[in-house]
Amino acid sequence: MENKNLIAAYSILGLAIIISAVFVANTFYKVKALDNTLTVTGSAKQQVKADLVKWQSSFSRTVSEVDLKQGYQEMEQDLQKVLVFFKNNNIKESDLLMPPIEVDEVYKYEQNYGLKTYILRQSIELQSNDIAGITNLAKSTKELVDKGVFFTSDRLEYYYSKLADLRIELLGEAIRDARARADIIAKSSGKKVGVIKQASMGVVQVLPLNSTNISDYGEYDTSTIDKEVMVTVRALFTIK
Repeated sequence: MENKNLIAAYSILGLAIIISAVFVANTFYKVKALDNTLTVTGSAKQQVKADLVKWQSSFSRTVSEVDLKQGYQEMEQDLQKVLVFFKNNNIKESDLLMPPIEVDEVYKYEQNYGLKTYILRQSIELQSNDIAGITNLAKSTKELVDKGVFFTSDRLEYYYSKLADLRIELLGEAIRDARARADIIAKSSGKKVGVIKQASMGVVQVLPLNSTNISDYGEYDTSTIDKEVMVTVRALFTIK
């Protein structure tokens, strides 16, 4: 009986060794297979000019609470002057986005119960494909100030509207760049690059010319007309 138990134990042990050997061999095969791949990052870039400009501006009045009604009347007068300014520069009222007038109370540091003061502000947004025209117009708002309008202009924002199409074009170039880099690396080790097994696109970077200010989350520069669009791709190739 004891011999039978011993034989069974050895049988189980032998079976376990065989299973372990198969597992190790299989693991070794996978590791070796992974050694026959190469991951490379490729990139492509192209210079573009902005084809859309966004201009945000506003005008305002500061009035006391007893003059609030008069303040709205003065804002209406200012609005007519602003609309004439835009009309004289070939911009229609329908091209302007004007939300309702904002009313903000002026905070007073001194603790008293005097009259409240309010700021009435009318925001204006204009989007146009006339890059040069709007850029020059934003520099010519002094005439509104000379007419008594407290007009302020925000920084112009420049955009490239065909970014989606360009991204697809640059993706192909980035993959070809990754393949070229993989060829150089593989050749140095006496191997050749096979097929691409996997590729993932990185974030798009829209940068000022000659800028290196890239971000893991992507950059979109709106301060310059001339830009550089860059796309990266991470590709996995087989090697043989």
